[in-house]
Amino acid sequence: MADIARYPLVRHLRGSSTSHVEQVRNGRTVRAGVGASFWFRPLGAVLNEVPVDDRELPLLFHARTSDFQDVTVQATVTYRVTDPTTAAGRIDFSIGPDTGQWRSTPLDQVAGMLTESAQQYAIDLLATADLPTALAWGVGPLRAAVAEGLAGDERLVQTGISVVGVRVVAVRPEPEVEKALRTPTREQVQQQADRATFERRAVAVERERAIGENELQTQIELARREEQLVTQRGNNARREAEEAAAAGSVAAEAAARRTVLTAEAGAASTRLAGAAQGEAEAARVAAYDGVGDAVLLSLAVRELAANLPRIETLVLSPDLVSTALAQLGAGRTTA
Repeated sequence: MADIARYPLVRHLRGSSTSHVEQVRNGRTVRAGVGASFWFRPLGAVLNEVPVDDRELPLLFHARTSDFQDVTVQATVTYRVTDPTTAAGRIDFSIGPDTGQWRSTPLDQVAGMLTESAQQYAIDLLATADLPTALAWGVGPLRAAVAEGLAGDERLVQTGISVVGVRVVAVRPEPEVEKALRTPTREQVQQQADRATFERRAVAVERERAIGENELQTQIELARREEQLVTQRGNNARREAEEAAAAGSVAAEAAARRTVLTAEAGAASTRLAGAAQGEAEAARVAAYDGVGDAVLLSLAVRELAANLPRIETLVLSPDLVSTALAQLGAGRTTA
């Protein structure tokens, strides 16, 4: 909106860098330009202000597909006025000389024109496809159709309006239809998730079975090795017993032989001792051969005296003494 300063009989207008301002007097353009600033008389001046900056127009409209399904299209059209003089001649962009405000709503007229044109091109495209196809297209074909249609629209060209860009944000069906369309996909995804879960559980069960089999095989192998160990221990114990028995037999045999040898040696020693003793006795007896009885008696008494215990008191009778003396005397005489 232009800034207008009021003075007696005259006014001063100061435009902006994004507005094209022109002054028309008596059907002729007196001044025109972007960012213009000038003095004018309010009673004889007609002022137009046309914005020349880029403006965005959000669009939200409904269309129908070939299978009679309603869809909502959300888009944004960016446009600008490329020929302000032509636009001012087709649309009322005049402003009040005192306030600087538009006398009408020119931008609403431009928005309505763009909306109707964009909607028409989108409807024409969506009417050639059913709902699943239109949704499968996405926003690309629809954006291209609307942009191409607006770029070649004669009405916009004759008005001096150029479309800078078109953005289609979404193409959506009715909520109930959208939910119905999502159901098969959701079910398919759920089935895939269930299948993945079942496969994961099957893999887990298979792994558990493999682990169980490995544990069982390990236990069997341990039992087999334990059996081998028990057998080996039994063999070792039996071998130890046999070796011990053999060693005991050898020891017993050696002890028996030693006993026999000892006995034989003792018998031989006894036999030799007896023989020697016999020979000694024989020699001693032979020495006593021819000795008188008195001598033998004396020897016997002496032997007896050597072997008798200690005698405290000895009593000799007269008869024994006389007899012994007589025998002793007789023996000496004989000798």
